[in-house]
Amino acid sequence: MTHAVKISEELFANAKLNAKVFHRSTAGQIEYWSKIGQLVEQNPDLPFSFIQNILLGIENISEGRLEEFKFTQ
Repeated sequence: MTHAVKISEELFANAKLNAKVFHRSTAGQIEYWSKIGQLVEQNPDLPFSFIQNILLGIENISEGRLEEFKFTQ
């Protein structure tokens, strides 16, 4: 289901530019920023890079790309 939402011209322009760089649609870029914002608010003690790695790990699992983690000393 889609909904129309009013956003500033500046946010739209920034999303459009970033969408091109990261090969997303403009709406997809705004959805990505929204998801990241929610995760950062819910986990204020985690660095952004850690959250990105968690999302990457979840996506790898959903695609069946699993590897055993080997601890190093």
